[in-house]
Amino acid sequence: MRRTTALAAAAAILASSAAFARPMPMPQGYYVIRWDNTGVCQIWNTNLQQQPVHFLSDYKVVSKPVPTFTEAAAIQEKMRVSRACTF
Repeated sequence: MRRTTALAAAAAILASSAAFARPMPMPQGYYVIRWDNTGVCQIWNTNLQQQPVHFLSDYKVVSKPVPTFTEAAAIQEKMRVSRACTF
């Protein structure tokens, strides 16, 4: 019984370490979009398979793609300060 428990614990540790060892895909870039009806600017990841949902509003891409989220957040903050975006 102890051997089975030890073997199961070792297998669980091995499986969890294998999950962390795999490299995660890095996103290709980010850009800022602005929703028409609210004026809210949102950072969108270009690595996502789907586009933003057009339900009650449409959006415009208001920035060039940038490689990091930090750069996209800086663009979004500049737009908020200049009052081109509301939130």
